[in-house]
Amino acid sequence: MTDVAPASEPADGRGDPEPAERRAERRRREDENRRTENPHSPQARLRARHQLELRSRWVDHLVDEAIERGEFDDLPLAGKPIPNLGTHHDPDWWIKSLVEREQITGVLPEAFQLRKDVAELDARLDREFSEARVREVLEEFNRRVVEARRQLLGGPPVVTPLRDVDGEVVRWRQRNRR
Repeated sequence: MTDVAPASEPADGRGDPEPAERRAERRRREDENRRTENPHSPQARLRARHQLELRSRWVDHLVDEAIERGEFDDLPLAGKPIPNLGTHHDPDWWIKSLVEREQITGVLPEAFQLRKDVAELDARLDREFSEARVREVLEEFNRRVVEARRQLLGGPPVVTPLRDVDGEVVRWRQRNRR
């Protein structure tokens, strides 16, 4: 590590501070030498190691200051294991965790959304109180299935069958008699 004398200290040991112009010229020459030297030379490797050490010290200093200010107190996972650490690598982990954390819905391709809606359709119909409303829900579902089949945007195929409105109304009545 090379120490550069501050402007107020003698640079040559004779008691005269190095003039600012000479100091600037010397730094300019050193910078030029660094740019033109072999990046694999011992001096370059030593300089790079020194810069990494300085950067590491600076980062440690910043972390210590943050700890003193209490910025790491009461973090959500403090004292708990990090979830999903060590499991297989999933390149979409961040989007899946975002969807789960923010409870985002309705962004599936229509074919997948329809499959999900089919699984929940009976429960949705059971929450309805009138036959007219059950018919509306079923007609809307069938309309979405037909629209998804017509779409030409690609994506997974739509394999969801249309629902028989009259048959579903009969099933709804039977479930609600209990």
